[in-house]
Amino acid sequence: MRRTHSMPFGAEIGPEGVRFALWAPTATRVALVLDGPEHPLEDQGEGWRRLTVPGLGAGARYGYRIDGDLVVPDPASRFQPEDVSGLSEVIDPAAFAWTDGAWAGRPFEETVIYECHVGTATPEGTYAALSRKLEALRDLGVTAIELLPLADFKGIRNWGYDGVLPYAPDSAYGTPDDLRRLVDRAHGLGLMVFLDVVYNHFGPAGNYLHAYAKTFFTERHPTPWGAGINFDGKTSGRTVRDYFVHNALYWLEEFHIDGLRFDAVHAIQDDSEKHVLAELAERIRAAHPDRPIHLMLENEANQARWLERDRAGQPILHSAQWADDTHHGWHILLTGEEAGYYESFSDRPAAHLARSLAEGFAYQGEPFKTLDDHPRGEPSGHLPPSAFITFLQNHDQVGNRALGERLSHLADPGKLALARAGLLLSPQIPMLWMGEEWSASTPFLFFVDFAPDEALNKAVRDGRRREFKSFSAFADEETAKTIPDPTAEATFRRSTLDWAERERSPHREVLADTTALLHLRQREIVPLTKTAWQGGRYALPRPDVIDVTWSFAGGTLRFVAAFGSQPYEPGPLSGRIVWRSPAVSQDEDGALILPAWSGVFVTEVV
Repeated sequence: MRRTHSMPFGAEIGPEGVRFALWAPTATRVALVLDGPEHPLEDQGEGWRRLTVPGLGAGARYGYRIDGDLVVPDPASRFQPEDVSGLSEVIDPAAFAWTDGAWAGRPFEETVIYECHVGTATPEGTYAALSRKLEALRDLGVTAIELLPLADFKGIRNWGYDGVLPYAPDSAYGTPDDLRRLVDRAHGLGLMVFLDVVYNHFGPAGNYLHAYAKTFFTERHPTPWGAGINFDGKTSGRTVRDYFVHNALYWLEEFHIDGLRFDAVHAIQDDSEKHVLAELAERIRAAHPDRPIHLMLENEANQARWLERDRAGQPILHSAQWADDTHHGWHILLTGEEAGYYESFSDRPAAHLARSLAEGFAYQGEPFKTLDDHPRGEPSGHLPPSAFITFLQNHDQVGNRALGERLSHLADPGKLALARAGLLLSPQIPMLWMGEEWSASTPFLFFVDFAPDEALNKAVRDGRRREFKSFSAFADEETAKTIPDPTAEATFRRSTLDWAERERSPHREVLADTTALLHLRQREIVPLTKTAWQGGRYALPRPDVIDVTWSFAGGTLRFVAAFGSQPYEPGPLSGRIVWRSPAVSQDEDGALILPAWSGVFVTEVV
């Protein structure tokens, strides 16, 4: 089986040769630089330059000379073997022979996400090395791996959010065919593959669009990264929108990706009658009406409007959103930390956790202290749990800490065991951050590689230290120097997982617990979530106790947990106990007694 995605951008192999297409509306002269010789490109209207070169095939290197001066890579390059400033390479996607023709995807309710960064998930840091870990992840109970962004970034070390060439999987991890082999192997094992994509900004190094397509950006929409992307421009907006819509379709079709996670969509500013987020989802679903494609959002604004379901309970636009509110409630209860955005949840963390578990968002239009009491969120209680992706940690929540500590470095193991069960047995879509399944000892630190741009390196290093100056632990210059240098290779190496520790105590026991919980989830919880959603409710018998019930057509699931220092007796619980903390006991009448930091899950099947 062969897979390609045809698009108006980039280099495309056809029967007459290779067609090159560049949108350069603000360039005066453009020439195709092809393995040395140059070919002038005439303006064909509306900024488009096109040329078909006969007798050319995969492997040819090319770029574009702008106004007789700068040579730039193709903004729709499929591969950059010599990094973001080098020549692009012509790729033939049809040359790869897929073996996953029988793959039909999986229902979203079955999803257990394993978020990972290809460069640090294994010592080798490659697609091929990650492929060799897939069987272990399948056996763990994971059903989907989610890759941090792969768009080509400057250097060889980066989280991926500094990408500047959205169509080119970064060469630091291997070739495009190596990525295809990873996806093909995952599908053969029954695993979905999701990809994080960044459509809100370009990275600070290696973006040449300003040299020939200034109208790709607009000062009307300033962002933390500079001028905003011009999604709603009168003359440029259509082409800009198509650039990103085709990018989404490209990953889904040429690489057979099963779903996309759209990064920080609250930073995408678009005053069009139809927001680009809606157009992305509509065009993807129209192109693949019978294929289960899962579209996920990161959205600090908590806008339930993007997650609505049709009468059959299927997503109209986007499938789910990362549920930060749930994370914040758990984190405060586990660590006691109340700084920054945690402040808005610190007054009643258990109550915020209970509401987000039952209804999706903890804030559904109420004043949000961290936003100067401006309202945050929209009503979400009507949405099914599958509209929310929950987690105890992720790349942001770990990596944006000064020292990159995982939750297992901060919380008591017994408390974390309750939170782990609360995550993996609740009906939302659970997500693990790589290594979380065994409480990995390695941190995940912030790292970049902008050399030889030493000025940018220094700016990032100094900026990282300034970022934490308001924290008492890093207030003076000497303590600030303990923050790992994000530009150093050693910082990147420290973040690499050590898979061998899975076999050692106490990691071995955590891995066994995670595995048991995930297998229990597939056996007991998923069958319920596949039936029609009927609503959630919660109660707070005490300020430190939550009692959450989710109702489905197939029955109910109930989670009772005590977080304080005193035991709690919930009284008789109807149904069947599917999990309880080891310390939970029963009195002579069979009533449960929940000591501090313990809980129980109960199901009642109709």
